[in-house]
Amino acid sequence: MGAKAKKALKKNMKKISASAAASSSSQLAVPQNPKPSADFLPLEGGPARKAPVTKPLESKATVLYIGRLPHGFYETEIEAFFKQFGTVKRVRVARNKKTGKSKHFGFIQFEDPEVAEIAAGAMNDYLLLEHMLQVRVIPPEDVKPNLWKGFKLQYKPVDWVQIERKQHNRERTLEEHRKMLRKVVKRDQKRRKKIEDAGIEYNCPELVGNTQPLPKKIKFSED
Repeated sequence: MGAKAKKALKKNMKKISASAAASSSSQLAVPQNPKPSADFLPLEGGPARKAPVTKPLESKATVLYIGRLPHGFYETEIEAFFKQFGTVKRVRVARNKKTGKSKHFGFIQFEDPEVAEIAAGAMNDYLLLEHMLQVRVIPPEDVKPNLWKGFKLQYKPVDWVQIERKQHNRERTLEEHRKMLRKVVKRDQKRRKKIEDAGIEYNCPELVGNTQPLPKKIKFSED
């Protein structure tokens, strides 16, 4: 191949590379007036529609669930502690109906929903008296209508010890006294039988008592 043929070949290669670069740049160029999306095509004779702007939903929840409450952290303490976030409307601690003891969870209601959100975020997984509090916002549709029923009433637990004491010390008739003695004798016979079946040699003491009830106590006046 001569010198002239080489020069002609180089010119042809330059032209091919230049045309290829021009075609690629034209493909990558963004059109000035892009066509509207198929979802928002303009009406006939009218301007193109804009996508609707969605606003974030405002939370209206004001009730918080508080779990893993430590012993001694009850209604008064909860209200005093959570007042640092905002105004507290109501507080309730779940309690046992028989004993009145705390079930270690409760509910609190704020006046402002934003305050409730801030309090839930700040107090969730908060270490208090060796307990990790579990705090979350309850949606309004999940709040039961009877949640705050009687929340102001201070529950007084039933003194079952006092009731049993009165029942045990009450005055009995002669028939009731004999019935009680029969139960005592029956329990003593069962105990003796168990000892004998176990092969233990033991002389159980005899029961000592009277089938007659004790006389009533007579109160004399101080005069």
